[in-house]
Amino acid sequence: MAFDKFKQVGQKASQLKNIRDQAVQMQKQLAAEVIEVEADGIRVVLTADQKFQTITIDDKYEERLVKVLNDAVKKSQKIAAKKLQEMSGGLKGLLGGGGQ
Repeated sequence: MAFDKFKQVGQKASQLKNIRDQAVQMQKQLAAEVIEVEADGIRVVLTADQKFQTITIDDKYEERLVKVLNDAVKKSQKIAAKKLQEMSGGLKGLLGGGGQ
């Protein structure tokens, strides 16, 4: 019976590793995807993982704006990750309840 518990833990660890590997691969794919939007003299280039590359306004590169927007996105992602963790109960939810 104890062996079955160890086997289950091993299977769940393997599943978590697979999920993590898939997430890392997805992140790489998003970082490689470039989006460009231009309107009214403003051009924005960012990656699909929400990292601003360049912002130009009337052909003038706005480096400070790129930095501030990337900082804002990073903060919003941290808040979203924290909320998701709270909602799911952290890893306990993935491991089937934890304390057993």
